[in-house]
Amino acid sequence: MTDQAGLHAGNDAGALAAGAGLLAVGEDSVGQAAGAPPGPRRWWRGDPGRRYRLQQSGVDIFVLFAVLQVASIIWALLRPNSFAFLTSANLTIAFQTIPLLGVVALGVGLLMIAGEFDLSVGANYIFSSVVMAQLNYADGMSVWLAALIGLGCGLGIGLLNGVITIYLKIPSFITTLGTMGIWEAAILFVHGATEQSFSPSGAFNTLTNGSIGIVPAALIWFVALAVGCWALLQRHRIGNHIFAVGGDRQAALATGVPARQTKLIAFALTGLLASLAGILAAAQVGDISPTSGTDLPLQAIAACVIGGALLAGGRGTILGIFLGSALIYWIQDVLLLLGAPGYYLTAFVGTLIIAAAVVYQNLQAKRA
Repeated sequence: MTDQAGLHAGNDAGALAAGAGLLAVGEDSVGQAAGAPPGPRRWWRGDPGRRYRLQQSGVDIFVLFAVLQVASIIWALLRPNSFAFLTSANLTIAFQTIPLLGVVALGVGLLMIAGEFDLSVGANYIFSSVVMAQLNYADGMSVWLAALIGLGCGLGIGLLNGVITIYLKIPSFITTLGTMGIWEAAILFVHGATEQSFSPSGAFNTLTNGSIGIVPAALIWFVALAVGCWALLQRHRIGNHIFAVGGDRQAALATGVPARQTKLIAFALTGLLASLAGILAAAQVGDISPTSGTDLPLQAIAACVIGGALLAGGRGTILGIFLGSALIYWIQDVLLLLGAPGYYLTAFVGTLIIAAAVVYQNLQAKRA
């Protein structure tokens, strides 16, 4: 019965927690009926469904993001000459940079919710865009067809990761660590260690590198994809299955969830989104460096963790992933504007990841 409720709720593990909370409420009611004095109860503890929705809403990361933005805006208004946070140049760079991580993080987040990892997204990001640029720039192929082939490469890499992980029963961390090395070598084989130029024009350039005021096309892509991923997770049975296999695979199998197919879909979407991000980056920058995606896998995982996704799977929100991606950039941006040394930025991001994990664990314990 609990498993069936988990599928209707979209998250089997979450329903099990909610079921445990209902049992606790029932026991409290029995205790009160027997004459025991009612103890203090926080509002979220009185309603297990509300408690679960709060855990899944992304409200924690939203509050943190809002506090940072408000504080930065106030400081920028007080110190406009020394803290250029609100300048059009700073905002434009932010709106161009955040989506390149964010699109990848959306795919990585979906896969993490399903209980798996993909460390090859950085190599996929570069390999797919290099293939596209090579076909278009060097071989004269239509940029549209070259882009479709590049997306196909990303999709294929994701599916290959899924097949190896699921059918050979190898942990995804090990699988994608291995394929990361393979595709990094493939980049050098296809093009070498030099940068690959890519200068699209016409409608393709407008679609991937255009802008509306200070809002670049990449940000519009990011928002649209985030809405699509939210609809997939919250309004489609595939989303229910993703939560179920990540929360409790055995319970999901017992209730008829196609675990293998669900995880393959998650792997495929991760690969596809990584290649799309690579294409957007190539169009925006104008060239592709073979080493520019090295830090991308860990940054994407960090964005998901900061956004509230569990490394064990079964929990996460698209809003959290979206804001987590933005938060990583904005914190580094604020630190640079305040004069912090650039080589310390990774230390701040690492500290943020640890702090986020501790905060989420404490919040979940209090809401349990």
